[in-house]
Amino acid sequence: MAHLFNRNVLLGISGGIAAYKAAEVVRQLKAMGANVRVIMTRGSQEFITPLTLQALSGNPVHTELLDAQAELGMGHIELARWADLLLIAPATADVLARLASGRADDLLSTVALATAAPLLVAPAMNQQMWRDQATGENMTQLLGRGVKVVGPAAGEQACGDVGPGRMEEPSLIAERAAALFDSGVLAGKRVVITAGPTREALDPVRYLSNHSSGKMGYALARAAVEAGAITTLVSGPVSLDTPAHVTRIDVESARDMLAACQGLIGECDIFIACAAVADYRPASTEQHKIKKGAEHSVLELVRNPDIVATVAADKPHLFTVGFAAETQDVLNYARGKLQRKHLDMIVANDVAAEGVGFASDENEATAIWSDGKQHLPRATKHALARDLIALIASRERIREET
Repeated sequence: MAHLFNRNVLLGISGGIAAYKAAEVVRQLKAMGANVRVIMTRGSQEFITPLTLQALSGNPVHTELLDAQAELGMGHIELARWADLLLIAPATADVLARLASGRADDLLSTVALATAAPLLVAPAMNQQMWRDQATGENMTQLLGRGVKVVGPAAGEQACGDVGPGRMEEPSLIAERAAALFDSGVLAGKRVVITAGPTREALDPVRYLSNHSSGKMGYALARAAVEAGAITTLVSGPVSLDTPAHVTRIDVESARDMLAACQGLIGECDIFIACAAVADYRPASTEQHKIKKGAEHSVLELVRNPDIVATVAADKPHLFTVGFAAETQDVLNYARGKLQRKHLDMIVANDVAAEGVGFASDENEATAIWSDGKQHLPRATKHALARDLIALIASRERIREET
């Protein structure tokens, strides 16, 4: 099934009677999972109001090139960078001519020049205007530059003429937009990933933690998005930027992380527990800073909840993946965790090996499941994450089929 999950679609609406259909175009794009922003020309606002498109898209509508409120007056560049696709529907004869000649005297035409995203146009005009030689030459130029086109359809027009020139149906426009992108092996799946360390407070200024940087979990989140998944990242304290199209929830302690995960897994398809969760926490947290005193001090610890085991027990329908960061006898320890925690897969890696593991940019691992395993050789964490996501998608699909 075609989809637009995690895709940013910038819809340009130009001034023709078909502009009223743009409302349904927005609805269809949103139904296919797209994030939608709208640019309206002045002419289009005579046929449909910006308020209508704002309500449907959930985002402010952009109308002016020189807007002091938009990104310090450079809103057209921000929009151009945001877009994964620029869709113009309807695309009037005037807009096609402007695009063909490289005009940049309004917001829509300027964004069309400024964006690196693909351009898809849905022509809409009187049948004679569509058949005119000038329009034909403009379309030839645009097609030669790689511009994609959907429609126009033929039939009765608003002016009473019959022939080609009607804007294509909104559902078909949305399908054509989706067809421009690869669907991905996790298309439409909902994935929750934990990442980074947890911190267990001793007092207001000290805590127990570990060396996890979160790089592997964040790489997995990015790879899941690339594979088409609706991705949520539950993150311990790290200094990493949130990957594009990922929803991020920040937590501190193991119990915070468990609570966040339990609130997400009801509608989740795949749960990947990549975080380095503290196994123990202080039995009590001091209200004030602990002062230096005796030469020796005893710290009482209690076990933290096992997040991945709890999720696997509570939601057996989930495809649940754990991580085993070990320093010795890696595969045997990992296989024991796989069985004991009732996981579908576990990813084992030797964090004592030089150049891989915590804080490094590279990793290598072995993915293990009940009746098999696959070694993933040393690579960047981003490359390894893509291989892992592809393997997880394959194993999840096999489980669904059995």
